Amino acid sequence: MGENPAKSHYAQLNQGEENEMEIFGYKTQGCRKALCIAGYILSCGALLLLFYWKPEWDVWANCVPCSLEEADTMLLRTTDEFHIYSRKKVKWISVSGIIKSRTDYPGIAEEDSIFSKALMKPSLQVKSIQVQKIHYVWNIYAKEFQKVGALEDHHTCSAIHTKFGSGLTRIEQSLRRMICGPNTIDVPVIPIWKLLIKEVLNPFYVFQLFSVCLWFAEDYVEYATAIIIMSLLSISLTVYDLRQQSVKLQRLVESHNNIMVTVCRNKEGFQELESHHLVPGDTMVFKEGKTLLPCDAILISGQCIVNESMLTGESIPVTKTQLPQADNLKPWKMHCAEDYKKHVLFCGTEVIQTKGDDRGVVKAVVLQTGFNTAKGDLVRSILYPKPMNFKLYRDALRFLMCLIAFATIGMIYTVCVFALSREEAGEVVKKALDVITIAVPPALPAALTTGIIYTQRRLKKKGIFCISPQRINMCGQLNLICFDKTGTLTEDGLDLWGLLPSEGNCFQDIHRFPVDRTLPWGPLLRAMVVCHSLIVLEGKIQGDPLDVKMFEATNWVIDDSSGHQTEGQRSAHATVVRPGPKASSASVEGIIILHQFPFSSALQRMSVITQDIGGEKQVSTKGAPEMIAMLCRAETVPSNFESKLLFYTAQGFRVIGLACKPLQSGKQSTDLTREEVESDLTFLGLLIMENRLKRETKHVLEELSAAHIRSVMVTGDNIQTAVTVAKNAGMISATSRVILVEANKTLGSSPASLTWKPLEENKTKDHGNLDSESQTERRIRLAVESDQYHFAMSGKTYQIVAQHFSHLLPKLLLNATVFARMSPGQKSKLVEEFQKLDYFVGMCGDGANDCGALKVAHAGISLSEQEASVASPFTSRTPSIACVPELIREGRAALVTSFCMFKYMALYSTIQYLGVLLLYWQLNSFGNYQFLFQDPAITTVIGMTMSFTEAYPKLVPYRPPSQLISPPLLLSVVLNIFFSLGMQIFGFLMVQKQPWYSKTDIHSACLSVNRHSENSSSVSTLGLHGMRNGDATGVDNGYKSYENTTVWLLSTTNCLIVALVFSKGRPFRQPIYTNYVFILVLVGQLSVCLFLMFADIDDLYTKMDLVCTPTTWRISMVMMLAVTLAVSFLVEEAIIENRALWLLVKKTFQYHSKSHYKRLQRVLEQDSAWPPLNETFFSDSVAVSVEKDMGGHSNPTFDSNEDVL
Repeated sequence: MGENPAKSHYAQLNQGEENEMEIFGYKTQGCRKALCIAGYILSCGALLLLFYWKPEWDVWANCVPCSLEEADTMLLRTTDEFHIYSRKKVKWISVSGIIKSRTDYPGIAEEDSIFSKALMKPSLQVKSIQVQKIHYVWNIYAKEFQKVGALEDHHTCSAIHTKFGSGLTRIEQSLRRMICGPNTIDVPVIPIWKLLIKEVLNPFYVFQLFSVCLWFAEDYVEYATAIIIMSLLSISLTVYDLRQQSVKLQRLVESHNNIMVTVCRNKEGFQELESHHLVPGDTMVFKEGKTLLPCDAILISGQCIVNESMLTGESIPVTKTQLPQADNLKPWKMHCAEDYKKHVLFCGTEVIQTKGDDRGVVKAVVLQTGFNTAKGDLVRSILYPKPMNFKLYRDALRFLMCLIAFATIGMIYTVCVFALSREEAGEVVKKALDVITIAVPPALPAALTTGIIYTQRRLKKKGIFCISPQRINMCGQLNLICFDKTGTLTEDGLDLWGLLPSEGNCFQDIHRFPVDRTLPWGPLLRAMVVCHSLIVLEGKIQGDPLDVKMFEATNWVIDDSSGHQTEGQRSAHATVVRPGPKASSASVEGIIILHQFPFSSALQRMSVITQDIGGEKQVSTKGAPEMIAMLCRAETVPSNFESKLLFYTAQGFRVIGLACKPLQSGKQSTDLTREEVESDLTFLGLLIMENRLKRETKHVLEELSAAHIRSVMVTGDNIQTAVTVAKNAGMISATSRVILVEANKTLGSSPASLTWKPLEENKTKDHGNLDSESQTERRIRLAVESDQYHFAMSGKTYQIVAQHFSHLLPKLLLNATVFARMSPGQKSKLVEEFQKLDYFVGMCGDGANDCGALKVAHAGISLSEQEASVASPFTSRTPSIACVPELIREGRAALVTSFCMFKYMALYSTIQYLGVLLLYWQLNSFGNYQFLFQDPAITTVIGMTMSFTEAYPKLVPYRPPSQLISPPLLLSVVLNIFFSLGMQIFGFLMVQKQPWYSKTDIHSACLSVNRHSENSSSVSTLGLHGMRNGDATGVDNGYKSYENTTVWLLSTTNCLIVALVFSKGRPFRQPIYTNYVFILVLVGQLSVCLFLMFADIDDLYTKMDLVCTPTTWRISMVMMLAVTLAVSFLVEEAIIENRALWLLVKKTFQYHSKSHYKRLQRVLEQDSAWPPLNETFFSDSVAVSVEKDMGGHSNPTFDSNEDVL
């Protein structure tokens, strides 16, 4: 049954967001519910269990579709490819206890908020649902569910100041608290009994329970008991692990769930209350000293310095400024554009210093509470992780379905055999059901995760922590890694290299650092002294490393101890900078920093308004040189600005532009807008900083390149600097050429344009020795023809290409290596675009601006241990990209281990299944201890130790296969099944042709063996009735026969053969002999098998249901096993693992990868006009053909086996 969405019955929740869902309305029907209850009772709870696994079936059975307005039950479905359903009951919140009379709510009714729109009158009730910890209420007027727990986005800057500046009334606060719920990120530690029940109700363990009940019914008591013990051990370990995660997560959030805060209550003044009472719209008042923030809030007066390291990963104090009182109709976020975060204090961060306004007050309006906050969102991403669609797990389920089909054939065979022999119906049913438990290995899901668990432990020892173990296998498929630059490829800190002053639109002589003489006092030094966001904390200057280096070079000091009377304001914590003992003589006693416009990655600059002590006010600005030059008066910018900038950035230097202007008196600094301040500036010069590569960077990138894993740089830095770092790091080889892709957006009637031009670096200061344009183009064309070219583009170009040239974006991404000036949002989108091309994408960053990209990548690797990286699947303890190849190595080993385990488990169950079916032909089966020896003693121990093999230290230039349903793997399984079947049938038939064989006398082969006369009686029938009534004196229980002994010994030893053959070593894992535990286990088990084959100990044989056979037959069995081992090993090595052979097969049958990027590469190879050089395309005229069927995310069966050159 599916959904047929009628308009009133269906809606979308969180449209356009990451957690977008479809919501359907249903109403519970009494007669349907009664029928379902009857079904629960009659099915002994089986129907209830089915509904627990399938909540949509529960809703469809109990309810009827209706409009969302009338619904009492909601069915939710995710809009991703998984379509996961969940069921939610509607709750009614009554607020009549708060609003006693009509006179209490005129103010609420007039307020244009969701709270008034959701309030039903006269019942004073609110319809609500809670989905993934977020509360939604029914908007009566819009007829839709809307999120509560956050201040509405439609408020303007002035509205926030006027409506919420003086706080909410007590009734408003109580109403909001009742509807929004408490302001807590409540992650309770889940009780053990709940975890236990949830784990036990897993389909895998339910199947185990069914199997155990069946085995007890068949008197396999010892075997069933062993499986119960193993299952309980497995459940206990899982529950313990889940409990530890729950405790860890609770500790992460408990620190700020209950803090005392001061709020401003309308008409009642200030009030102290616990933070869990806060609601959106409350006005908090900050006192001096450190404060942990219990919610997200907008700063409306004063200034705060905040430590956001737990969210951003950067242990750099961030300055937050008050929301401007802009009197326009734009919503506050739109007015502030991408800069709005500079006014927002985030939950979980710490206010380390406050600076009051002219009244000495620091106030903030609560923006979001509970799980709506930035920290709440982080916690929710851990509680409700996005499922990963990896083919291995889908294929495993498909293969299980095949095994079930296989088992069904066996069931039919069993029923026919036993029914024709006129066995009791109960025995026939039990034997038929037993076939399922044999053919479908219950331990298969556990076996697939064993390798991942061991890999996780190995990674932990190497300082790499993983919160999403299922992604480890995906690491084995990574073929593209995006790297952040600063702090990831290069050192985190910058060294001051030089200062290039500008006077009268001409650059002056460069000042090199370190300098023997101090810098002379002037406008440039003045800008360096004040244009930063540094603070003094516990006697130490703290802030951005770039700012610290720049300020320390001036030899000035920060005096943060005294207040200063300026502009008629009393600023208790005004930052004052003064000349230090080693500073050059200055004409000022000190400078007061009045106001800051903090650095914005969107604007690529920061500015400060300062005032000399007893002097004039001035603006100082620093930022990206291109941006600063645009803000300066043209006559102050040197004519050779671009060539100078190119000269230094081409050498890999980080270049900062500086500018200033005097400020007219008469206007308060806080009243000036950023646009007014940052205009008509005077260009002062360039600050040149050196950002050195980390020692391991070049080696790691070379290793990835040798393994045919593509590296891409995604940075917020200048494009020339990024290209130079990419060349120095080895991302771009010396023989390759860089093509700069530049786009200009639509202006008026002119369309968006896209230009390709060669990016030539300056090798010397003298430009006279550069090649002529024709020589340059010829060299570029040669590089292009040999496929040695790389695209470089800025974030602005990427955005325009995505909007206006989307058909060209896949082509550009195929060879794009450098993405500069990229915002955090653009980084995330870029990773998603690479994924659309069927790349398996890894993202490695320091956690600062990479959180989004780290989350969306197949494998996000954070080099920061801050809370920001909690959402990242992998975190490295050491901030080095050496963890990337390490993770890929371990991922490949884990993936190969998963395949080995899968093949082994499939073969082991098939071998046992074939042996049992053979014996069923004679109405016989394996005995209790025979099953016990094969399953726990052989298979479980092998399953636990096979995964100990470690990763191979060298990354080879191809990946392991990503699919179980691939010809090599399927051929391997099928051939080994035939080998096993052939050997067992051969042994089964040959033993019957031996001269000593007797169907009735099981001791006929060894008459010379001394045995009790009472045990030599004939077996009149081998029917199953009465088989298990044997006593402890060794009386035959009906299992003993020559066929049983032969088939069991052959099948048991065959399990060891396939374990050895399937244990892959090179090229993805260490040779099998390095796994000493596994080798010892195999040798030990083989010794026991041979001992059982040759021992002929009467008591032991009686217990194991074996019979004595002549030595010649035992030697014959050993020879059969030896031949099977030799053939199996030869086939595996010469055919299955023969990469050259499979490449030849692919070439012969003209197989081509179906990956989007591979198909696109083949198209571009035939396109002589690509890439266009020194050409410009326009958005309304260009039409480059790209195959229409290139969409989708499928990865080919043989993708990893491609001959990539």
